[in-house]
Parts: sequence; C-alpha cells; structure tokens
Amino acid sequence: MSHTFPIRVYYEDTDMGGIVYYANYLKFIERARSDWVREIGIDQNVMRDGDGVVFAVRRVEAEYLAPARFDDYLQVETITQAVTGARLVLEQKVSRGDDLLFTANVTIVCINEAGQPARLPANIRLMLH
Repeated sequence: MSHTFPIRVYYEDTDMGGIVYYANYLKFIERARSDWVREIGIDQNVMRDGDGVVFAVRRVEAEYLAPARFDDYLQVETITQAVTGARLVLEQKVSRGDDLLFTANVTIVCINEAGQPARLPANIRLMLH
C-alpha cells in the first residue's frame, strides 16, 4: 500500500541558510501519514473515542540525503512495510522530482488513555493490509 502527499516548502520551513530545517521533515512525514490514514478510512477521533486508543510514534530512523529549499515542491511517499497486532512499520520518502532528499522508517504503535501499549483494533489492521 502506497500514498503520495504534496508539500510546498514555505519560508517558515527554512533555517538561516535557506534550506529546510531538519526537524521539519518530521512534520512533513507526519502530515503525509495523517492524510494517508484519513484517506484509507480511519477516523482517529472515532478510534480514540470508540476504541480508547491513539497512534503514537515509537521509533523513527531517518536519513537526510540532500537539502530542500524555499518554494520547492516536494512529494512524500508513504509505503506500508509491516502490520502486526501491535505495530505498524512505514517507509516514508521525501523527494523533489526524481531527487530523493530524505527517508525514514517509522514504527507506529497504539497506546491507551493511560499511555500503555495496546493492540491495533482488528478493523484498523484489516484496513492497513
């Protein structure tokens, strides 16, 4: 399963050198994940209120390959790598045209209201396969 999300680099996304500040790539991939989850039919508000769980990032392994700059038009690709009863592993890539700028492997888990690990709801697992 794959999803593509467009991002335009705004002035506020850049640092003093005019390139995208490193932490903003995490924001870009978060927006892409949120859009992907919504697009496949998962309502995170219903998940929280009905199932009592929310998604949380457990681990991010990132690699910065090349800089993005003000006004660049980027694409964030989200690819499902693995879905288990307790976690979701995604690969996310940020590109400018054919140039790969950033990659991340992101592990997502569910947690309950107390912040304890919880299983992914069965209906959510089915949507992610």
